[in-house]
Formats: sequence, structure tokens, C-alpha cells
Amino acid sequence: MSQPNLPMTEVLVVADCWQREPDSEAVIQRAVAAAAESVDEDVADAEVAVMLTDDAGIRTLNSNWRGIDKPTNVLSFPALQPESEWKPGDAPRMLGDIAIAYETMRREADEEQKPFDHHLSHLAVHGFLHLIGYDHENDGDAEEMEALETQILAHLGIPDPYADRAGTH
Repeated sequence: MSQPNLPMTEVLVVADCWQREPDSEAVIQRAVAAAAESVDEDVADAEVAVMLTDDAGIRTLNSNWRGIDKPTNVLSFPALQPESEWKPGDAPRMLGDIAIAYETMRREADEEQKPFDHHLSHLAVHGFLHLIGYDHENDGDAEEMEALETQILAHLGIPDPYADRAGTH
């Protein structure tokens, strides 16, 4: 049975390294659902695509779309939204795409001594929030986004990912 405010989340594994973490799709599904339930944004009847890639794949995306020629942990690509309101029977509204790189994410989790699924949940939540308009371009926006991420992750039983970083992003 579908829950009222949850988007359809499709996870596409495009790099073999993700086979080492067979629960990744379920972790992402739970994280996106928790994020969707925690925001006021209406994301029912919407779609999110999450691509699980490697450092080479995300480096290409980062270079092509942001002009930064290096890998990163997560990228979000919000979709342009139609001008007209969604009506029953319309195709699902696309919120956008999220790409997560295995090697960078794995290294960060290991360096920060965090369970892999906790860090993956954090990146999925972070990416989802970008899709619905949150950002961290200035200190105020970063604090708001981090507080929401922390709240969503706490709902999933995951400790504050920023506790050791004193609010830096």
C-alpha cells in the first residue's frame, strides 16, 4: 500500500562496486521516505531517480555539470517543474536525479568511523533535500538544511552526522 506523501524512488546501480553493499537500495528507499515524510513539500505522485555510481562516473558528472574535475560523494540534479499543476492521470512529476559515488562515500564513512548505511542514508537525505529546494550556499541555509537532515536521520535512529564538525558543511 502506498503512503500518502512518498515519491516513487527508483535506484539504478551502474557500478559493480555497489554489489559489496547489497542493502543499499533498501537503505536509500528508507532514507528518501523519511525525508519525504518530514518536509511540507508535496512529493506524492512524484519520482526520484538515484544512481549508484563510482568515483569515475561522478567525476564525469561533476566536471560536465559543475566544472569541477574531481569526484564527490553526492550530486543532485533537480528537474524543471511544469508550470501547470499535476492532476490525477498525469505522468509522475520528476523531482530529479541523485548520484552517489561508492569509493568517496566508503572512504568518508571509514575515516569518520560511521556505519556505511548511516552515511549512505545521510547522503540520500541530503540529495533529496536539494531536489526540493534546500541548499547550503550560505551559513543560514546550511544551518537550516543540516538541522533538517539531523532531524530526519534521528527519526531513522542515526546519530547527528555533524556532531563532530561543529556545523561546517
